[in-house]
Amino acid sequence: MILTTTNSIEEYKIAEYRGIVTGTAVNMQKMKMTFNLQKYYAGIGESVSEVKEQAFEQLKANAEKLNANAVVGITIDTELTTSNYVIVTVTGTAVSVIKR
Repeated sequence: MILTTTNSIEEYKIAEYRGIVTGTAVNMQKMKMTFNLQKYYAGIGESVSEVKEQAFEQLKANAEKLNANAVVGITIDTELTTSNYVIVTVTGTAVSVIKR
């Protein structure tokens, strides 16, 4: 599966647009407040990376359900709630591409 933030893929032609796909993930463990800001921000960074990976896996699974072999125009939205939960939403257009 090819994933890209661009609207086209070099050396490939978009044969068919399959639809918009999304992947959303939320960290299930609430971030802990600490007096050490360096540890707090390191924890947020780790959590964002893990949650982003989960969101991308969901995006790919949703694209595969549409028989797509690529997702173009991907955008990533990351949100830290007031309750210290990390939410990542990944959205793109599922397409079928063929090599030129």
